[in-house]
Amino acid sequence: MAGGEHVRSGPVKLTYDDLLMLPDDGKRHEIVDGEHYVTPSPFTKHQTVSMNLTKIFVRYLDRHPIGYLLAAPMDVVFSDFDVVEPDLLFVSRERRAVITDKHVMGAPDLVIEIVSAATRKVDEITKRKLYERGGVSEYWIVDAELERVTVYRRAEERFIRAAELSAESKDSLTTPLLPQFEAPLANVFAPLG
Repeated sequence: MAGGEHVRSGPVKLTYDDLLMLPDDGKRHEIVDGEHYVTPSPFTKHQTVSMNLTKIFVRYLDRHPIGYLLAAPMDVVFSDFDVVEPDLLFVSRERRAVITDKHVMGAPDLVIEIVSAATRKVDEITKRKLYERGGVSEYWIVDAELERVTVYRRAEERFIRAAELSAESKDSLTTPLLPQFEAPLANVFAPLG
């Protein structure tokens, strides 16, 4: 994505109601701990990786209907002060109740963020901490430029860095959340055809 922006809200924390009142300007507006984050529309490479992952997930879920894949823009509400729009998220069939008509209310099982230079710090630190404390089971940080994926997996109450994968090493994404799921990174990072 192009340059992200952290908009300080001062001593007043923004809430989900405040977020809903912002104009629809084509940018991604999120709040973490009441702080406002703004990200412009993503670049082509980001969108290509997002579409590649979506195709991989759709094929998998057609064969194994164990849950639901959702994509941005989709608010995920962790609290009144923590509302984000992950690039992709998966909710298992058993946890379907967190998906409402308007948003996801609570932790998805899996969250995927596709980072850029501008969003790296927020995705790798700020959002990782939110997803960890919010109860997300697994978090993938996908770096479209470096063609790498970092996998964080819940171990009790914390995330552990479970894997560092790269297309260069011909690695594949797998997860215990999705039995028999395998996504070669060559397919994840395939260019527009």
